[in-house]
Amino acid sequence: MTQLIVNDVSVSFPLYHAESRSLKKTVLAAASGRLGEDSRHRLTVEALRGVSFTLNTGDRLGFIGSNGAGKTTLLRTMAGIYEPVGGSITIEGAVTALLDPGQGMNPDLTGNENIRLRALFNGYSEARIRELQEDVAAFAGLDQFLALPVRTYSSGMVVRLGFAMATAIRAQILLMDEWLLAGDASFLDKARQRLETMVRGAEILVLSSHRPDILLQWCNRLIWLDGGTVKADGTPEEVLAAYLPADQFTHAMETAGKTA
Repeated sequence: MTQLIVNDVSVSFPLYHAESRSLKKTVLAAASGRLGEDSRHRLTVEALRGVSFTLNTGDRLGFIGSNGAGKTTLLRTMAGIYEPVGGSITIEGAVTALLDPGQGMNPDLTGNENIRLRALFNGYSEARIRELQEDVAAFAGLDQFLALPVRTYSSGMVVRLGFAMATAIRAQILLMDEWLLAGDASFLDKARQRLETMVRGAEILVLSSHRPDILLQWCNRLIWLDGGTVKADGTPEEVLAAYLPADQFTHAMETAGKTA
């Protein structure tokens, strides 16, 4: 059975140069009670504090909260990018993390070489690699640019290639951050069906977004993060009703095609 267990997870980051360039960050962290000290007596910001939840097959979890609440940090910790200083994460199943447009890409390799590298990482056969290359090339629409190094791409081209590669591979546990929903209108129109197909095919979905209508449509559970801790955990309707002003909640429900 596919499962993801986050048990009392805490993550902190050392504050280097706290007396100068990070003074504003230090003051804000102190005001929110998020300053701490690590084993080497360095000043730290506690990005996550005692976060716990369990997800099983069929769960669709969304994160909401203000900027700096810990949403992206938690996604990156579940993806293995950050290591908890406390608690544990137990994963049964393969994780696909859509957290950054250029994630996993080597900028010195061409687009085609990066597609092949991603396929080899997933253990694909030569026949499956060719299928993946054709699928990504057709969707990304980068044509001859796929023969050029990724470092020569514009930011929009990197997003298109990263999105096409990420959504071409079926996920068991799918971790998604905001960038997938932040493209221009024409890109989103083209990408929506492909992305929704991937979301439906995932056994577990974890999504961070500031779009309440998307959270209402795609999730069956929300966690409201505030200052690195869980402030609320419940159905999307329950948590959004507490998180949003009444008029914004009503608008989100209408946009999502739901009734309050």
